[in-house]
This record gives sequence, structure tokens and C-alpha cells, in this order.
Amino acid sequence: MLDNHDNSNIALDRLREMLRSHRFADGEKLPTERFLCEELSLSRRSVRRALEVLEAEGLIWRRQGSGTFAGARPNTLDDDVHALIASTDPLEVMEVRLRLEPQLAQLAALRANASDVQAMYDLVTKIDVSKDADGRELWDGALHRKIAQCAGNGLFLALFDVMNRARQDPAWQNIREQARAFAQTHPITHGQHLAIIDQIASRNPVGAGEAMRTHLMTLQESLIRITSLDTSVFATQA
Repeated sequence: MLDNHDNSNIALDRLREMLRSHRFADGEKLPTERFLCEELSLSRRSVRRALEVLEAEGLIWRRQGSGTFAGARPNTLDDDVHALIASTDPLEVMEVRLRLEPQLAQLAALRANASDVQAMYDLVTKIDVSKDADGRELWDGALHRKIAQCAGNGLFLALFDVMNRARQDPAWQNIREQARAFAQTHPITHGQHLAIIDQIASRNPVGAGEAMRTHLMTLQESLIRITSLDTSVFATQA
């Protein structure tokens, strides 16, 4: 007969009851294994096994060197992404876009359907009728994300979304709008957007990729020009 002192099921039931009774708030640190063993009058092995089950169920989580905490493990991805964005600048983002988005356009040319293509054309119209920089940035971002979605690759889309978070920063939007205004690229951008979509509609992956690369290089050149004229431009992000 199993000694209750060394019974992992009993340990599991008692620890579950502790959590159900809200003795510990989400994120609150649990007592040490040694303390729990003494409080429950159970062996260290049974408590450790029970904690492993609770962790597997998502009811607790552990951090090496810090202890065990109640509730689901917090998602630290947002904090990591925020820190990453804070440490970069628009020119670095453009370098990434130049390597990622042409590939997305190529895949979209292979996988987008007719309704997808029409949605892209509609988004170009929304960009054109926008009366201010905020509206143009909103619909421009929506167009590029639509192309990323049509690539049909969830991992690529996740990478795009991380990169796109930087584009949504108000300071960066202001910098890009300055670059567009300085170079008077609005009419050029319109034609380039249509060229990208035309190649996607024609199911021409090579042409779609090149059209996207040309579009992004135009913006990159404008950013380089304005930042070379005003070396304090990145200080606006601080």
C-alpha cells in the first residue's frame, strides 16, 4: 500500500485546491518546494511531481533561478518586440523590408485569388483618397499586409507583423512622410503600387518581386536623403 506521505496524486489534489481557492494571485510567487512539503506533510518527490503536472497544464510556471509562479506563463514577446523596435531605426527596417517583402510579393503572385487582387486595388484607391499622412500610412500598411497575407505562409506573416510594428510608431510615420514629401514620391508610389498588383494579378512572381523591390528602394533612397540632410531626424524617436 502506497504511503500517503509519498503520494503524488494527493499532492496534486492539495495543490490544485490551493490554486482554486485563489490563495495565490496570477503571477504571484508560490512558496518553495520545501515549504510546501512541510505544509502539506508530503515528500519532496511527490510535491515536485505534482508541480510538474500543474506546469504542463498551464496552471503554474517556473523561471530558472526565480521560483514557481501561479497562473499561465506571461507572454514576453510583446516586451521583446517593443525593445527591439526601440533599438532600431527606419533605415534598418527598410533593409529588412527589402529582403522580406519581395519574397512575399513573389508568393502572393502564386497564391492570391481574384478577390484578393481586387482588395489590393481597392486599398490603393483608399491610399489615394486619403487626405492626410495618417490615413495614407494606415492604408499603405494595410496594402502591404494584404500582400503578406496572400503569400500564404504563417511564419512569413508573423515576421512581417513584427517588422510592421515599427512602421506604426508615430515618430517613424512622420519621418517617412517627410521623406515622401521631400522627394515628392506620392505619384511615383501610386504607380509602383499598381505595378506590384498588376504583376501579382498576372501570376508573375519574378515581376512581382522586382516591382516590390523597386518600390521599397524608392522609399529607402528618400529616407537616406532626408536623414543625410537632417542628422537629428532619428532623435525624434527617443
